[in-house]
Amino acid sequence: MNSKTNYFGIATVYDMTRVAIVTALYVVITMVFASLSYGPVQFRVAELLNLLALYNKRYVVAVALGVGISNALGPLGPIDVIWGALSTFVTMLILYYVAQHIRTYANKLVAGVVIVTLSMVTIAAELPIVLHMSFWGTFWMNWLTVGAGELVVLVAGAMFFWILNQQVDLHRILD
Repeated sequence: MNSKTNYFGIATVYDMTRVAIVTALYVVITMVFASLSYGPVQFRVAELLNLLALYNKRYVVAVALGVGISNALGPLGPIDVIWGALSTFVTMLILYYVAQHIRTYANKLVAGVVIVTLSMVTIAAELPIVLHMSFWGTFWMNWLTVGAGELVVLVAGAMFFWILNQQVDLHRILD
């Protein structure tokens, strides 16, 4: 259960270690697949970690930090660092709170896939700015391509979490 003393469930060194591990994992996965992770057509494999928000609020912080660090290492500059991390943070908070009102694990995973995929509208709005392109000329195509990549990664991630949860109790491990 989330800590009663800290809003994001990060109250102990153990909690901070979990956040650091997930943050580092996000960055490492993004860098390993760097050629797929940036730009208007992307399959950022690390985005499957967004689904961790279904388990505990601490992962909202962890993944948002991972996005910020990964974007700082990427080619799109400071706007991408701030906008990407902020967008991820808000999206994952929404996902966390929506998931609290969904009973079944399968439906929580579906909600995660839908919410995070739709949130790519924020990245589609950012890309014309950082890439110095016509906004309306590229917005819809960016949303389609980034959203499609996100959908593929999240569906694969949801299937991964579903199968893994059949073998081990992820709620117990990740809470």
